[in-house]
Amino acid sequence: MPYLTGTTPTTSSTGLRTGLGIPGYAHPLLAPTEWGELTRPGTPVHWVALNVADGPGARPDPHCLQAVERLRTAGVRVLGHLDTARLGTARLGTAHIGTASGARAFGEVISQAHRYLDWYRVDGFLLDRCPTDGAALPEIRRAATTLRALRDKAHIVLGHGTHPHPGYVECADQLVTFQGSWSDYRWSQVAEWTADYPPDRFCHFVHGVPLGHLDEALRIARWQGAATLWFTDRTDRGCTDPWETMPGYWDEIVSRIGTGVSE
Repeated sequence: MPYLTGTTPTTSSTGLRTGLGIPGYAHPLLAPTEWGELTRPGTPVHWVALNVADGPGARPDPHCLQAVERLRTAGVRVLGHLDTARLGTARLGTAHIGTASGARAFGEVISQAHRYLDWYRVDGFLLDRCPTDGAALPEIRRAATTLRALRDKAHIVLGHGTHPHPGYVECADQLVTFQGSWSDYRWSQVAEWTADYPPDRFCHFVHGVPLGHLDEALRIARWQGAATLWFTDRTDRGCTDPWETMPGYWDEIVSRIGTGVSE
């Protein structure tokens, strides 16, 4: 089996059970059922990312405020979605470091973080489209350090989508080490260095997973050592966002993960 490695990942050092990470539901006005399901008692949600309008938007959104308040009451962690792709241009060894362009990219990300905190009182941040190479590591470390200074005990997730340079694991609470299709996931391989860390440090987001292969997908996540998951039968065909709606087998995945079947 391609997803097995020579070293079985250790159990979580924090006792965190396998659960769901929601990378980006559609706006609560467009997906009220999806947001409502996250507050259902017993739903194993680790966190949900809030993306109002490619960030926090220009002003507080009343629909998002209501959704976040319901999640907070239910004890669900909410993360502000930040696009960090531009921070990769402000890396060491390029013409952008220390220039107005690099400073503007960093400043924009931190300004968005301030708005998320002021308006929605988020519990942390998902840094989407995060660079993976070692050259960008100092700039991402700088961003993570600044975000933690803004919000005590901020939960930081780096959305690489693949295995990054190992140094990133020290910058964040969790890394997204796979984001993509089921056809790629079922033949994916885990980086050996991840075996030195517990499963609660890693997230996998997989689209196009058929119901008949859901148990197999959960086994892959277990053997690759990822505790935060988002599996969906939605696809990215037609330039659609597969993360915007809940899976067609929502009840099945909640039941399987809630019973610890993948542990």
